[in-house]
Amino acid sequence: MADPVRSSADGNDSDPQGEDRVSDPAVTPEAEFESIPDSAGGGRSKAKKKTPLWRELLILAGTALVLTFVIQTFLARVYVIPSASMEQTLHGCPGCVNDKVLVDKLTYDFADISPGEVVVFRGPDSWGQNDIQSNRSDNPVVAALQSAASVVGLAPPDERDFVKRVIATGGQTVQCCDDKHRLIVDGKPLDEPYIYWQPGTGPEDHEPFEPVKVPEGHLWVMGDNRTNSTDSRKQGGGGVAGTVPEANVIGKARVIVIPPSRWGGISDHNPQSIAIGAPEWQRGLPAGVAIASAWPVLFLGRRLRDRLFTRR
Repeated sequence: MADPVRSSADGNDSDPQGEDRVSDPAVTPEAEFESIPDSAGGGRSKAKKKTPLWRELLILAGTALVLTFVIQTFLARVYVIPSASMEQTLHGCPGCVNDKVLVDKLTYDFADISPGEVVVFRGPDSWGQNDIQSNRSDNPVVAALQSAASVVGLAPPDERDFVKRVIATGGQTVQCCDDKHRLIVDGKPLDEPYIYWQPGTGPEDHEPFEPVKVPEGHLWVMGDNRTNSTDSRKQGGGGVAGTVPEANVIGKARVIVIPPSRWGGISDHNPQSIAIGAPEWQRGLPAGVAIASAWPVLFLGRRLRDRLFTRR
């Protein structure tokens, strides 16, 4: 029996893949073309509508806010310096452009806090007067704007936060002063090139205090502006009550970010380094001389090592 669909004379088309397809005379070529599904299987594709600009801007703004919140909560945050207690390392005064500093919140998850580092911390309960004070408006709209500005460092945070320099850590004993008006830690005078003395004051105005042994897990902190800083010497009545728990430390002040004229890193000179590490004969030498004197020793040591290994 003959297969009726094999003959092209009967109006049937042969499928190029070997399967025969019957043409419908009622379907025009144009309609037949339109009925062919596209590769996605959804018929003729229609042009997608372009996302409105306002929606793209909202998405970008939302993403930026979320990233800012995450970064400043867990990694780093910008803080405003509102007081003069850290002059001239950090500027803060009424009517001037106060420094804004980037505080690293991650460092102390992996490293210990060391003397000489400038830290931002939450004031203990025994501490009364704040360094960083923010006056939130009673107007809810203005208060919300102030809170948003504090997130990116354009306004002081609404917290009991302080910024000071670490002088001594847990287990060390600190007191003031020796016959040259220098702080003493564990019986040795400190090297503090960062201290600022306001006009009319000097080292002789260092307020003396009795020896204080810093409890383990606590810090003794002071401002660089020694005659204008309310710190461990006075807060809580001084003594052990003036120390700060390490758990209260928010992070390490790393860089001044605003104003541009003040861009740069923040000194973390260890005031105990000379007293602890350097031999007596080196303490009076300038840093450049000490470094230069080390080169001949290093050079001779390398030559001796090379000869010994060569002869083997």
